[in-house]
Amino acid sequence: MIRRLMPSALALAFALVLPPVHAEDPATTAPIAAPDAAVAAYTALQARWAEIKYGLPEKDQAAAFEALVKQADAAVAAHPRDARVLTWRGIVLSTWAGAKGGLGALSLCKRAKADFEAALAIDERALDGSAHTSLGSLYYQVPGWPVGFGDDEKAREHLSAGLSLNPAGIDSNYFWGDFLHEEGDDAGAEVALRKALDAPPRPGREQADAGRRGEIEHLLAELHG
Repeated sequence: MIRRLMPSALALAFALVLPPVHAEDPATTAPIAAPDAAVAAYTALQARWAEIKYGLPEKDQAAAFEALVKQADAAVAAHPRDARVLTWRGIVLSTWAGAKGGLGALSLCKRAKADFEAALAIDERALDGSAHTSLGSLYYQVPGWPVGFGDDEKAREHLSAGLSLNPAGIDSNYFWGDFLHEEGDDAGAEVALRKALDAPPRPGREQADAGRRGEIEHLLAELHG
């Protein structure tokens, strides 16, 4: 997790990595492509994200996610007011941060946060509330002030909102369970994680589902280790 990838010796340095990053202006006059093109754009990001996250060796993931961010930037440029596309760029950015670590991770997390917030302002229900779940996961994985913007209360708020919009989802339950584990509530975590394992399959996202189930099983083993 991102919080674990940031050595405490670099805390002051992280506090200085604060580039002024903003999501695209929802009021932009850029032409909006047809809705089916937006679907194609974010599903392409989904597929490649799963290939990298669950198919590549860890040592190769950072470079691959960096390349995928460029694809996500192009998708957002074409669909600047599509909450789904913004959410997926945020997911790519935040996953790249976890793969990259080091001094650049926090700035990537800030960019992801801006995308999730922009997506929520447009449509919080898009992708079954994935922007809520993703933003909540950032809030509990990123260090808190003065290093970063981590905030467990905000994490709980957004993860709960994501869970209410997708109560049977694999990701909404996985991140809720992981958060509860971080909070010391392993009993609650196990309930959520087992519910995540029972989540219905997502058509077209077989690789992502299989990879996530592997993470869930690993965390359940950790709870009983």
